[in-house]
Amino acid sequence: MKNLLLPSFLLFSFLGYSQSYIQTYKNRANQVTQANVNTLLNDFAGLGIKTTGSVANNNALAWLKGKYTAFGYTAAQISEHTFTYNSKQSKNLIVTKTGTTYPNKFIIICGHYDTINGPGVNDNGSGIAIILEAARILQNISSEYSIKFINFSGEEQGLLGSQAYVTNVVNGTNPKMDIKLVINIDEVGGVAGAANTKIYCEKDGTPSFPAGMYSTYPATNNAASTTATNELMSCMTLYSNITPVTAYIERSDYMPFDKNNEIVTGLYEFNQSSKPHTTGDTYVNMDPVYVYNIAQGVLGALQHFSTSAVDITLGAIESPKSLNERISIFPNPANDFVNIGLDGKGYTTTISDFSGRTVLQSKDQQNLDTSKLKSGVYLVKITMNGESVTKKLIIKK
Repeated sequence: MKNLLLPSFLLFSFLGYSQSYIQTYKNRANQVTQANVNTLLNDFAGLGIKTTGSVANNNALAWLKGKYTAFGYTAAQISEHTFTYNSKQSKNLIVTKTGTTYPNKFIIICGHYDTINGPGVNDNGSGIAIILEAARILQNISSEYSIKFINFSGEEQGLLGSQAYVTNVVNGTNPKMDIKLVINIDEVGGVAGAANTKIYCEKDGTPSFPAGMYSTYPATNNAASTTATNELMSCMTLYSNITPVTAYIERSDYMPFDKNNEIVTGLYEFNQSSKPHTTGDTYVNMDPVYVYNIAQGVLGALQHFSTSAVDITLGAIESPKSLNERISIFPNPANDFVNIGLDGKGYTTTISDFSGRTVLQSKDQQNLDTSKLKSGVYLVKITMNGESVTKKLIIKK
């Protein structure tokens, strides 16, 4: 269990810059879309059980590379780091955005893409979706510090990918890689149907493990980790509607960095799901809206830690997207459920057959139970703030 301490720091105490920075960072955080998050989670699920070194694991790597390439990252920015597990090779994927002022000092945001026993949509498709959204939005945004988006494999077998990366890459240069901060995102999908309104922000200095377990870990980075985690908590409060709660790091990909005396922090779900590492770690058993909300906080935090530039155009309030642009319906064709990829509140959804008969209606509900609908073609009408959009839905049993 995580150790719980509510934040007592002042929200803006660390923000030593003007309101224009805050507004710009917030505008970019608001570019996270629920539709993108939903699509990424479902695509991740479709890749199957991504055990380290498996075909599905390799397919997930290729999927990730395709996403970064589609976002505009070049071959020079994308690299692979290979390690061996059970006589099989697996790869970490690293995408680097070079900073303008401190090109050789790095903010690392990381999360693992390998899974065991199930598709791992929560553990850790949720973290991967957030990292990808951050990379998409910040692709052409300059920052003073360099940013590395790292997707690790081998986490479930004992942090193999991250340990190999620290040993061979971080410490494999002379001088070793200069890391300002490591932000790890692991299992932030929440529990379907629960009130997922809080997030654990994790710091170094775990006091609750048995004596000796942390004897090889330095304590000299603990205070700096606490400072960084407090800043992360402030960013979650400022740029999302999720309440941050203090916890301590444990058993995830920041641990090899911590042992290497780097400064680390991380995010982990507050309502802890029982589904990870099982066949039940699926889209329907987690909360995609929670992932969307956390992603906004992460976007704000990543800009803060990397000192992203202020763009005058982005600093202004952006024009809202049309309802049609904000909606995605998937899967389509659907079977037992369909997801309405729409962020926000105040919308109604009506599903009708082609005779005009209403067969399903809901309010502010993303996941709809369509298990009782027969195979066929239906119309989905979504109404919000006086605007309506109608889309076609196919039910296929």
